[in-house]
Amino acid sequence: MSQKARKLFDALDLNHDGSLTRAEVISALRSKGPTLAAQGDLPFWGLGDADASSALFDAANADGDAVLTFEEFEREVDRRFGW
Repeated sequence: MSQKARKLFDALDLNHDGSLTRAEVISALRSKGPTLAAQGDLPFWGLGDADASSALFDAANADGDAVLTFEEFEREVDRRFGW
């Protein structure tokens, strides 16, 4: 398990329910993204606008159920960010 992926997932899980919605990902990356990048928990180039955050969500949501489990999220960010 990627510790960076876990830390990022937990930071983005705004309601702490163990899954991520598209709205959570977009909102959390906008509000927390710069701080997460400054702390080394997110690559600076990983910061983007709502469209980029939505694209990240879509790429990770392989089963199309509109929520991300940690496993889906981990697989995508490990691949995308090289963790």
